[in-house]
Amino acid sequence: MNSSVTQKERIVSLDIIRGLALFGILFINVAAYQLIIEGGPMPDYSGINGLIDRLIDMFIEKKFFSIFSFLFGVGFYIFASRAEARGDKPKWRFARRLLALLLIGIIHIFIFWGSILAIYAVIGFFLLPFYNAKVATIGKWLFAFITIHVLGILGQIFMPNNGALSTAFSLVGNDAVTIFIMFLTGFLVAKAGWINHVSDYSKQIKWVQFITFPFFIAISICIWFASQGDNENLSLLIGLGVIPTTYFYLACLFTILENKKIAKFLQPIGRVGQMAFTNYLAQSFIGLAIISLMGLEVVSPSDIVLIASLVFVIQIIFSVIWFKFFKMGPFEKLWRFMTYGRKGTTNNK
Repeated sequence: MNSSVTQKERIVSLDIIRGLALFGILFINVAAYQLIIEGGPMPDYSGINGLIDRLIDMFIEKKFFSIFSFLFGVGFYIFASRAEARGDKPKWRFARRLLALLLIGIIHIFIFWGSILAIYAVIGFFLLPFYNAKVATIGKWLFAFITIHVLGILGQIFMPNNGALSTAFSLVGNDAVTIFIMFLTGFLVAKAGWINHVSDYSKQIKWVQFITFPFFIAISICIWFASQGDNENLSLLIGLGVIPTTYFYLACLFTILENKKIAKFLQPIGRVGQMAFTNYLAQSFIGLAIISLMGLEVVSPSDIVLIASLVFVIQIIFSVIWFKFFKMGPFEKLWRFMTYGRKGTTNNK
């Protein structure tokens, strides 16, 4: 069984967007690498640090994890449809892949408490019932999930402390639901054929930009003012803006990457995305090492920018060099082995 994906089969734009998502994730995770101890020093949020913190809230917080989640959904369709084309059992094979991810994710939690891998694995199982569904059916379900999710967030903002109703709002308006919505969005877009034929769907993509842009601007302004006044609903406002902002970012990125010159220029970032699993795991080790070398007790927003940039540059250099000698990242190969066993790796050395 040859389960590898050749360079010709790879969709370059997906690798580049995945690499950019990893960069954005760094801006959130770097601060979490160094735990804040009660009674200890606190990060500096004055001056330029306060401005950087607000900009991260507006443009990065939860958005790049959501892009990563979208790509996970795209990957589910690509993986399962190729498995089916080979005569394999797509849902069973993907379930095994998720179990492997769950195991790796649990181990990673002991290294970095903020690891998302185990959560992705658990939520990923909810995609399985949609594999054989029609595009129109998936679209209806997606619309329903988004509507309920948004109502849940609005309920938490405008109707707090309402007993069982507040509990219901928090259940449908939490980040886990956001992740699943983006999983399902990615799966839907891939199944509908948009990923492989972006230019053919340019009109629909422009409509996505046109519809989401006003929401992106309005909620960004709300987040700006809420972050200045230490608004207790800041996190909920950020959550409210995740889906429209992520849709807007993705629509813009896919449009921009249709330009072959830009795509070629960003190819080194694509190499980071091509081994995203390895690089995501490596980020925590590299980030912690840099924090230790800098002797930081706490990480302020300006430190986050510096450390995230350093980590990403290191990962670009490493990834470009790695692919001169190997076809896939080390943890990608391990994940493939755990998914297929030895037969799936014999042709992927």
